[in-house]
Amino acid sequence: WRRAVVRHCVCVVLVHLAGDLPAVERRVVGHVEHHPGRRVDVDGEEALVSTEESLPERRQRQDAAAGEEHEGHLGHALERVRATGRRRRHRSAPEQLLVRHIVHEPRRSHELREATAAAAAVAVHGGGLERPLLRRRGTNTTSQMAIVGANVCPIESLDYELVENEVYKQDWRSRGKLQIFHYQILKWVLALLVGLIVGLIGFFNNIAVENIAGFKLLLTTNLMLQNRYKAAFLWFISCNAMLAAAAAALCAYFGPAAAGSGIPEVKAYLNGVDAPSILAPSTLFVKIVGSIFGVSAGFVLGKEGPMVHTGACVASFLGQGGSRKYGFTWNWLRYFKNDLDRRDLITCGAAAGVTAAFRAPVGGVLFALEEATSWWRSALLWRTFSTTAVAAMVLRSLIEYCRSGNCGLFGKGGLIMFDVSSQVTSYTTMDLAAVVLLAIVGGLLGALFNFLLNRILRVYSYINEKGAPYKIILTVVISLVTSCCSFGLPWLTACTPCPPELAASGHCPTIGRSGNFKNFRCPPGQYNAMASLFLNTNDDAIRNLFSGGTESEFGVPMLLAFFTAVYSLGLVTYGVAVPSGLFIPVILSGASFGRLLGKLLGVLTGLDTGLFALLGAASFLGGTMRMTVSVCVILLELTNDLLLLPLIMLVLLVSKTVADCFNKGVYEQMVRMKGLPYLEAHAEPCMRSLVAGDVVSAPLIAFSSVESVGTVVDTLRRTGHNGFPVIEDAPFAPEPELCGLVLRSHLLVLLRAKTFTADRVKTGAAEVFRKLAPFDFAKPGSGKGLTVDDLDLTEEEMAMYVDLHPIANRSPYTVVENMSLAKAAVLFRQLGLRHMCVVPRTPGRPPVVGILTRHDFMPGYIRGLFPNVLRE
Repeated sequence: WRRAVVRHCVCVVLVHLAGDLPAVERRVVGHVEHHPGRRVDVDGEEALVSTEESLPERRQRQDAAAGEEHEGHLGHALERVRATGRRRRHRSAPEQLLVRHIVHEPRRSHELREATAAAAAVAVHGGGLERPLLRRRGTNTTSQMAIVGANVCPIESLDYELVENEVYKQDWRSRGKLQIFHYQILKWVLALLVGLIVGLIGFFNNIAVENIAGFKLLLTTNLMLQNRYKAAFLWFISCNAMLAAAAAALCAYFGPAAAGSGIPEVKAYLNGVDAPSILAPSTLFVKIVGSIFGVSAGFVLGKEGPMVHTGACVASFLGQGGSRKYGFTWNWLRYFKNDLDRRDLITCGAAAGVTAAFRAPVGGVLFALEEATSWWRSALLWRTFSTTAVAAMVLRSLIEYCRSGNCGLFGKGGLIMFDVSSQVTSYTTMDLAAVVLLAIVGGLLGALFNFLLNRILRVYSYINEKGAPYKIILTVVISLVTSCCSFGLPWLTACTPCPPELAASGHCPTIGRSGNFKNFRCPPGQYNAMASLFLNTNDDAIRNLFSGGTESEFGVPMLLAFFTAVYSLGLVTYGVAVPSGLFIPVILSGASFGRLLGKLLGVLTGLDTGLFALLGAASFLGGTMRMTVSVCVILLELTNDLLLLPLIMLVLLVSKTVADCFNKGVYEQMVRMKGLPYLEAHAEPCMRSLVAGDVVSAPLIAFSSVESVGTVVDTLRRTGHNGFPVIEDAPFAPEPELCGLVLRSHLLVLLRAKTFTADRVKTGAAEVFRKLAPFDFAKPGSGKGLTVDDLDLTEEEMAMYVDLHPIANRSPYTVVENMSLAKAAVLFRQLGLRHMCVVPRTPGRPPVVGILTRHDFMPGYIRGLFPNVLRE
């Protein structure tokens, strides 16, 4: 059937070479498809479409009836091309290649397909080959829904374009120097305020986790010292289950969008995708409290990813002037009632979240640049750096205050700071070979992690669809499994004698909630290495793995068992209905694997096992998240050792390169899996054979420049479109022409003001400004906005007219209908558009062919329209 499809396409291409494209498409191709062997008339001439063989000898496997018919069509189509009198020298190179393959080399089907594609890409003006016949299936068959957090929600697009209508111009004309200065100062004040608040939230998160988890572990350790093992196990597992159930209940009932790390949602928002409650105040509250409960419950997850989402929520809350739904609004923030300024502020919030999680201000800026945002400029770089600097200073000040013992169990722990001292200034060839081997294996395991996580999340989606109780049950089950592993695996690990120098000083075994040498039912003078990792907070476990000069502390069997357990638990934990991040599971897995490999290669290299643990964490981060520059700087800021820079760079580059051979990064996979319409920086390959006019939906809904109120209201009720072309027609223009583009939200504001006229005349902007101010057209924040059902119009008013000139964007971005869809996609993304008008190529047609939106550039939608041409 593939050969048959190829031959059919070639037949159409050759008929295109013969002459009239529309007539051939309708009469020859359709007749050949349904009535082979009959005589049809083309442009007044008789043309016999024969089913007899006309090509040279075929392969033995090509004797199917469909193949014979289509080869007969090709033979006659070739004769038709020759009959037109076109000389060889006038043919383009792809056309000559196509004819040569049909006449002389019919057996080489793969080259025939290549020749067909080459010929289809050529445009021969003047009646020749223009474009291949793309059999369009019909209308849009994909959904405008996506998974946000743990629920399926409708999604919209953000509009980063400045709407240059009369309202916008009047707004800027009315602003004085003082208001402009206020606007510029407000940008900086909000950026610094975001850093301050996110720093305080990060500090509060760490205090809460350290005290809750510390109290749980301290009581468990005390019960173990009293040989009350069953009571210790029941206390440990019940505390974890209750904390997990509380976090899951918050996410399931109060903030479904808070589940997961939130980085895919923030990444999609900064790309121009909006979804309900993605940055709402309720999501912010559940993100903070749920993250504290989830991390304290002993899950193999971190609070670093949720901190990015938290920072974005804080920035959104301030940038929109509060929340109308919850009664917190500030009029002095009205200048930020647009998507463009909010996008910049949310970028600052995401960078501040990374800073609050890792105490890495420069790493936070680079994370926002490399991973989060889709648009970047130098002014935003300076403002983001100021935000992260404030967050870092707030954290540093509060940590110094808490080290005096004023914050309960929170001391040096909480905010991970590893202070790894490499004490290595040169590396041997064997050292570099060991590091490259670690990076290759880390890249392979990272790619495997992404693949398995993709499969597991698809299974979890079926469970989450059944409702909130199932989400809570799944979370509690994973909590029980994690608790059994954390408490049970140390029982299978033999006790290890303490180092003599530590035993003499009383530092081994450790008595308390943390430390490298946990006792865990071991006799005096011995410790349990597995308990030192599992019965600690995740931050303390990473610190223990990164510690240098402890080659004999953790054995090979123990490290192998811990790596297997953490790797598996990280896979099954991410996806449950709790705020959870992937940084800590990946770092834990990579550190344990790196230390394991360092133990195995200890006789061949002089590098410390703690350094191998750090490099292993870097290799796993590069293999899963595919970030290089930001991860490198974050690790350098965590370890406070610049001498590690060459090795970390080498590991990240090798691991990312290896992993890219198998799949995409974990966040890119989750964006696609959730159904978020993310626009990549480059166009998809399937767009190169299409033009803009191929994907626009029909029929186009447009308004006249002075339109009937009833028509506008009825259109708003019947459709969910957010942008409508405005056509200037008689008596305001001799011929119909594109006047601009009007937004749905602006139409609703104008209709509510009731600036109507009895006759179809222009009223101008002055009439609008008598009843409305420019800020009335600003985009509302979170909460319920104006809808068409909120309008209260009488029958007399519905029969009146409304002038759309004042609110129409007079300079919308347009493309010609024959522009390459790939170029249109790049233009659409780089400009941050929501609507792009498609205009006709030739005069005498309606001024607008259609409108391109974000959804029209999605590969799934394009493949739904043209299934016979475009494949994955």
